[in-house]
Amino acid sequence: MSSHRYEVVRWAAAPRPVVFAVLADGERWSTWAPTISRSSYERPGTHAPHGVGAVRCFGAAIGPVSREEVVGYDEPCFLSYEARSGGLPMRGYRAEVTLHPTARGTRIVWRGSWASWLPGVTTALDWLVRGFADGLVRESEAWLADRQPAGDAGVLSP
Repeated sequence: MSSHRYEVVRWAAAPRPVVFAVLADGERWSTWAPTISRSSYERPGTHAPHGVGAVRCFGAAIGPVSREEVVGYDEPCFLSYEARSGGLPMRGYRAEVTLHPTARGTRIVWRGSWASWLPGVTTALDWLVRGFADGLVRESEAWLADRQPAGDAGVLSP
């Protein structure tokens, strides 16, 4: 079994609180994340519904569901999670998403690590996470555009 890592970096023209709200809401992933047709919570977080201890379930239209537990939650800066079960042949999957404010919005850094014995898992997971990051950018920017009053340069809270 060999160890693997990825890092995906994206920029969103939306403020960090908006990006974090979209990212953290596991139930809504099926509305914006490519390949995710089912998204729900098995249980909410201890101190916040989307926070530490929350178990999120994600899946395609058919097939297995991936169960992920939120293990780090620092609104609006950081979210980390670990896979508890799922359809990909890997062990020890852990990912973290760090959001950095910029002059034009938010820099998103999505990192993950895992071990796998099957060739091709790295390519598949990298493709999936790049799609999730792109979807996060699109949904955050759309959310902001839909809620920003005309002529208002201020930021609305999610």
